[in-house]
This record gives sequence, C-alpha cells and structure tokens, in this order.
Amino acid sequence: MAEAPSPEILTRLFETIEKRRGADPETSYTASLFGAGRDRIAQKLGEEAVETVIDAIRGDRAALVQESADLLYHLLVLWAEAGLDPAEIWSELQARTKKSGIRGE
Repeated sequence: MAEAPSPEILTRLFETIEKRRGADPETSYTASLFGAGRDRIAQKLGEEAVETVIDAIRGDRAALVQESADLLYHLLVLWAEAGLDPAEIWSELQARTKKSGIRGE
C-alpha cells in the first residue's frame, strides 16, 4: 500500500536536497542549483512564486498544484543554501499559532 501524503514530506524533501548538494550538476538539478549560487536559487524561487500567483488567478487548479510544489521545492533549496534547518521555520510557525488578531496578541 502506498504511503499517504503528509506534511512530513517537506522534511524528507529537505533531507534529499541536502544529500544532493554534492552530487554531479550534470545529472542533478538540485546540485546544479547549488552550483549556480544563492542569487540564482533566489531568482528561481521568485519565478516559481510568480507562476504560482498567475495560476491561482487563472483558477487553474492542476497548474496551481504543480507550481506550488515547485515553489516549495525551491524554497527548501534556498533554506539549505542559507544554512537554515526547517525546524527553525516550524518553530516560528508554531509560535505564530499562539497569536491571534491583527496585533498578534
């Protein structure tokens, strides 16, 4: 039986991204991104963000799913390049769930 999708996929994907950091850029897109540097990674993230917004506005559900996955992937690559651990972001998100309202109280 296939594993049901879960939010933990982001953590597993991040681990895979880290493993591919030193791979051959000729055979690994992830390694080629790391090789291109942080500016290029950030540029790709921005491109994916724009594509995600466009598909959301168009109401193209299938494209929105695909572009959202691309957006998250490139965000995780940027985190890895910046030396961030996803747990840092999860902690920040957890802290924000304890706030409510516009003023964050």
